[in-house]
Amino acid sequence: MNYIKQMNAIFTKFYKDSRLNPTHISLYFSLFQLGNLNRFPETFYINREEIMKLSKIGSKATYHRCLKQLDHWGYIKYLPSHNPYKGSKIKLLKFDTSSEQVPGQAVGQALVPYIKHDKHIKTEINIKKEEVVIFFKNEFQNLLPEKQLQTEAEKFYNHNKATGWMIGGKTPIKDWQAAAQNWLQKALEIKTKKTSKKLNHLKTNKNKNYDTPL
Repeated sequence: MNYIKQMNAIFTKFYKDSRLNPTHISLYFSLFQLGNLNRFPETFYINREEIMKLSKIGSKATYHRCLKQLDHWGYIKYLPSHNPYKGSKIKLLKFDTSSEQVPGQAVGQALVPYIKHDKHIKTEINIKKEEVVIFFKNEFQNLLPEKQLQTEAEKFYNHNKATGWMIGGKTPIKDWQAAAQNWLQKALEIKTKKTSKKLNHLKTNKNKNYDTPL
């Protein structure tokens, strides 16, 4: 069972099914999570108290009714146990039918062409220095004086222009404005550390005892 495709398919079914209420949905996802933890076997045992706690169901009657309804409506197969020492079984019905592999084809084989193709993808950042400066002055006007903002904007633009708008020389920058926010945040952190060092230095000199001979 493919986790993502099953989730997408079940959301679509839930949206269209007017018979369901939040308790049905909560119960189903509790069962789905348990199935996921067990790597989606054909069937798996459940503990009633555990599932009721996970799905926030306080009534045994509600729990059993919703289980039977999910079974009747084609979401699961509920296999009740009449042995008090043995839990009931659940089978999650598959809706991710498009995820089945062609026999003999490994997952890695299907991914190779995509990965090779992805290496040729380039992110074009076509902005001017003036745009960056304006963005810094408008976005961060309450953080630094205008002259310092212009300096930081130019540093940011020149640095990324020189690196081809790549992070670490490998990953293209997709959102330059978010990158600008990170840049200024680091600049402010550096400024705060420098100011703190100066204050500590002044404090040390102020408390120095000049009566002590060298």
